[in-house]
Amino acid sequence: MIVRSLEDVKALGGFGEKQGVWSSARYLLQSDDVGFTVTMTTVAAGQSLELEYKNHVEANLLIEGEAMLTDTGTGTEYPLGPGAMYALDKHDRHRLFAVSDLKLVCVFSPALIGNESHDEDGSYPAA
Repeated sequence: MIVRSLEDVKALGGFGEKQGVWSSARYLLQSDDVGFTVTMTTVAAGQSLELEYKNHVEANLLIEGEAMLTDTGTGTEYPLGPGAMYALDKHDRHRLFAVSDLKLVCVFSPALIGNESHDEDGSYPAA
């Protein structure tokens, strides 16, 4: 059984942030040997993130806040509020605009190592 607090995540080096933009607390990592990563991610109001996870599938559950999700390939926009989920099952390039402060629970497969940063394409490297 794995039980972790936010303080545990920070002590293990699984917490990253870009001050005033976003933070990511990575609760499960590749070293936990469960096959996926779970994060708690925050995005500050007014931020727009363009991402494309070429090496991972990601699912996101919005816990708090309001956002606009845009599929940049089609231009389709999706308004999101608490309880909305979106999955990037086809490595979809997308833009997430935080209308208000956001809190999301995110799942990545395969699991992250823990210290990844987005590259110029908004992707994480393959593990």
